[in-house]
Amino acid sequence: MIRAVLLDIEGTTSSLSFVHDILFPYAAAHLADFVREHRNEPQVSRLLADARAYAGGDLDDAALVERMRAWMDADQKITPLKALQGLIWENGYEKGDFLGHVYPDVPESLRRWKDAGLDLYVFSSGSVHAQKLLFGHTGAGDLNPLFNGYFDTRIGGKRDADSYRRIAAEIGQPPEQILFLSDRPEELDAAALTRMHTAAVLREGVDGPFGHHRSFPDFAALRPETINQG
Repeated sequence: MIRAVLLDIEGTTSSLSFVHDILFPYAAAHLADFVREHRNEPQVSRLLADARAYAGGDLDDAALVERMRAWMDADQKITPLKALQGLIWENGYEKGDFLGHVYPDVPESLRRWKDAGLDLYVFSSGSVHAQKLLFGHTGAGDLNPLFNGYFDTRIGGKRDADSYRRIAAEIGQPPEQILFLSDRPEELDAAALTRMHTAAVLREGVDGPFGHHRSFPDFAALRPETINQG
């Protein structure tokens, strides 16, 4: 019996184009100004120090900004970079520069699953802060009250089975009672190694192959009774 649903964001709840065409360019364009204006704030200072350590060199701010932009261009899943992006996006959400995108079927489906007694969690390479910002500023309103918790790369990589074991332990449910939804076969494979249930969401022309994983066109097809089949 599945008791919890674990959700990917990019390509699953939210459009890849929103992340790659709006959020990433916004962070890249505002990164230098953000570092200059906030570098002495304790949180930002710690993140910059972590990013310098990851870069493996004693870079000045200008060089570090260029290195982080290169990481963004390569879509590197680097924890301090993701945290800095989240802080920049917070400014964008607060100024109304953009809204968090979710597919039209997502809000109703989340509420339906919640009403059916399922606990809802998010696992994304974006920071927990960025996750909460996205779901807190959607065109359908604040969806954060529907979620029980959030996980990012601090728990581990999304293609690492141990990450899903740690998430199950944090949730307090055996993997066999958790369903993970994603559009990436490598992530689904990693979750399945823990005996977690898996399903591919086939959005934006995604058609696999997904091997032994179930697949659905959208969340509307995943009704509570369907979730506990197969």
